[in-house]
Parts: sequence; C-alpha cells; structure tokens
Amino acid sequence: MGKIIKVGGRGTTRREANSEDENWSGEKFKEFQKNQKEKASNEYVSTGRGTGKRKLGDTPETTKPSTKGRYVSMGRGTGRRKLD
Repeated sequence: MGKIIKVGGRGTTRREANSEDENWSGEKFKEFQKNQKEKASNEYVSTGRGTGKRKLGDTPETTKPSTKGRYVSMGRGTGRRKLD
C-alpha cells in the first residue's frame, strides 16, 4: 500500500511504516470467521445466560436486524421519531 506515520511513546516518537491490508473487518474477516466456525463446528457453546448449550455448527449465520418501526431519541433525549 503506502507509507503511514505511527506515533508512539505518549506522542513523543514518530516512525514511518508500510500500511498493510486490514484483516479485521470486511469480506476477508467474514471468510476467516466462517472458516473458524467450520473448524470448531463440533464444539459446544453456552446459550441463555449459561443455562443451555448447542453445537457451534448449529448456530445460524448472523444478520443485521431491521430497524424499521423502531424509535430513535433526539433533542437531548426528550423527543423521539420513528424510523421508516
């Protein structure tokens, strides 16, 4: 990629470093998570405040929940509006 400046020692030192592709977010990380889940699919994870358990391979893929019909606070928390 390119050069970036990294700051260290409470802001007293600076050094140049090569920037690399970030692998903790995006499609690469989703693929990594999927591979890790497949490797550990026979392991058990606790659910429901520790009262239940299920195999990791049986858990569904996570999706972002819809915000339609939810309320958001505004104006120092005194008002609210509904999301469409």
